Amino acid sequence: MKNDGEFRHESLQSRKTIKALLEAVTKGIGKGQLTLSDDENEIVLEPDGLLTLRLRGNRNGGNCRLDIRITWSDEPDAQADRPAPKVS
Repeated sequence: MKNDGEFRHESLQSRKTIKALLEAVTKGIGKGQLTLSDDENEIVLEPDGLLTLRLRGNRNGGNCRLDIRITWSDEPDAQADRPAPKVS
């Protein structure tokens, strides 16, 4: 399924609600389909193959932040057919 677009949402939530959302994300990754929606937007993502995970965390002046980024390509992996590089 290809439906180009963007989904963004920002709101204050409790730890319990965020935990439930993260659990839904992990379940969707496991199934290979993530549906992100709110009252205004919806997008369906289909993670498959190798996914890139980036975790970043910081604490600065009493403000804390955790960024989780997961990326992949919808296109068949053109790099998969390439042989491994040779190093000597």
